[in-house]
Order: sequence, then C-alpha cells, then structure tokens
Amino acid sequence: MRLQAISPSPPRALLDALAQLGIRTDTDLLFSADPIDIFRKLPSSTLSLHDFHSFVAQVSQQASAPAVCGDVLFEQEKRKEENDLYSDLTTGVRELDGLLGGLAPPRVIEVSGDRGSGKSSLALQVVLRHLSSDHNVGALWIDTTGDFSADSIPRLLESYEGHSPEAVSTTLERLQVALAFDIETAHDVLEMLRTTLSTHPDAPPVTRCVVIDTVTSLLGSLLSAVSSQGHAIMTTFMRQLQTLAESFSLTILVINTSTKCTPRNPDSVFATTDRKPALGPSFTFLTDTTLWLARRETAEDGGATHVAEVFRSRLVPSRTWCSFKIRHGILSDT
Repeated sequence: MRLQAISPSPPRALLDALAQLGIRTDTDLLFSADPIDIFRKLPSSTLSLHDFHSFVAQVSQQASAPAVCGDVLFEQEKRKEENDLYSDLTTGVRELDGLLGGLAPPRVIEVSGDRGSGKSSLALQVVLRHLSSDHNVGALWIDTTGDFSADSIPRLLESYEGHSPEAVSTTLERLQVALAFDIETAHDVLEMLRTTLSTHPDAPPVTRCVVIDTVTSLLGSLLSAVSSQGHAIMTTFMRQLQTLAESFSLTILVINTSTKCTPRNPDSVFATTDRKPALGPSFTFLTDTTLWLARRETAEDGGATHVAEVFRSRLVPSRTWCSFKIRHGILSDT
C-alpha cells in the first residue's frame, strides 16, 4: 500500500521526507529498517518522535488484514456468486473456459508461457469480447513494454461480432491503455483506477477487466538471490491486485514470461515441458490460477495449435489441460 493512500492523509512534508529515504510503501516503512533509525534520518522539523510512532502504528493497522468470521465470509462469497452480473467474461473457446472455471470476477489469473505461445492474444480476445458484450463496461490494459498495438483490433472485432466502424470506435474508446515501465508508475496507475472506482462506482464505462502485459518487466529486475526487498515489493504489488479484484469485482490477467526448468517441469502433465513461469516459485501462489500456454503445431493455413495447462489453482483442478487454435490472432476451438 502506498503511504499516500493512508487515511487520514499524512502530512506532505513527512511523505516527501520519507520518499527521499526511498520509503514510499507500507512495506518500506515497516520492514526496511527499525522505525527509530528511520526517524533519526528525517529532518528535525518534520514531526516529533511521538507523532512518528503514531504514524507507524496507523500504517501498521491499515496494512493488516481485517478479521472476519468464517460464516460471514461464506455468506458474502455465496451472494457474490449468486448476484454476479459480470460473468460474461469469456475466452471464446468453450473448452478453455471450462478449464478455467469461467472468468467471472473477482480473480487474478497468471497467464504464462514462451514467446509466441498466445498469451497476449488470449488476453486481448477476453477484453474485446467483454467490451463487445456490454457497452457500459470498460477495460484497462497496462503496457509495460511499449509493444501494445491497436492495429489488429478492428479485424478481431469483426471476426466474432460483425461490428460496424462506429461500433469499433466506441469499443476502442472503452479500452484504456496505460504505459508503465516501472513498478512505481504501475502503482500510480492502479491507484488512479482504485480512486475512480471508489468515487464513481456506477459511472459508465465501469472497468471490470485489467490486463498487465507483462508483469515480468515490472518485477524481474527487482528480484535478487541475496536480498528479500524485491520479493517484498512483488508481494505488495500482487496483494494490491488481489485487493482491487475483490473490492471492485475485477478480473485481472497478469501476463508472465518463462524461464528454463531442468530437467522438466513437474507441474506439467507433459514430460517434454522444460520451461516454467518466470519470477520464481513463490509468484504462482500470489494469484488465483496459473495458466501455462505452449505452441505445439503450425498448420499450412498460418494457424497454430496451442495447449493450455492449469499448473496450479485455488478454483479449479490443477494439472488439467486443453488444446485450441490461433489463426491471425483469433482463438478458436480445435
């Protein structure tokens, strides 16, 4: 959680002084050093020691998970399932939707695989089908590499909706694309989304789907074998995504790249799988589902057969898989 999101808002002078020390989140404040050591580095005119201890206690309280009774939580989840009005999120591939147990919010799904496995194509098809099915909803695409292009979107929309040029234009207007080349900018984008959904929860278009392509670019350079700080940043960021999904009924697709796995990946049902999701073994436990995509065969018509596997999930059985095709960026049943 960003310190600027603490309520009531801390003094600007305190936030600026902490930022000069590299302390911008609750994790930085609570775990990077002893509070007394942090206080000693602040300018003497910032605030008193008593007020600083009160501020640390305030941050600790708001960063802690609230207590909840099991029966209350069960009833809340039951009502969400019964009253979910946004269960129309779909990949357009019946078997893949069944594999994932649907895409109804709230959930955070990791989509991982090698280059060319269809990760971005899958995410884009989910977003466009969602925007096409409900003209009151919007979607947010966080581009961390600068590779996102809208050139193919009109053709994709026409392929499964028969959109007119005017309808294509309105769909594009409801797709927000934000560039975020570092974790600080990504935090700011998500904070703006949270503020918008909190202030105007019913003002159309209401964002119900978020894509981060790729999360590897944001977090990969921060991870180190000799320091836990990068891991703490990763955990804080993913916890923010989970909170957003649960608070505002969002489906969040987090695209991850891959890395070598020797001699084979034990999470895969295929003995030939020698790759695994990037960002380390703990990252997969920070999402609701880890979906692995792999390209298997290329057809003469330019299409390709792909395989989707559920490596791990809290919602559906793990070590399950299905196949689908991608032709000209469009996913379809095999």
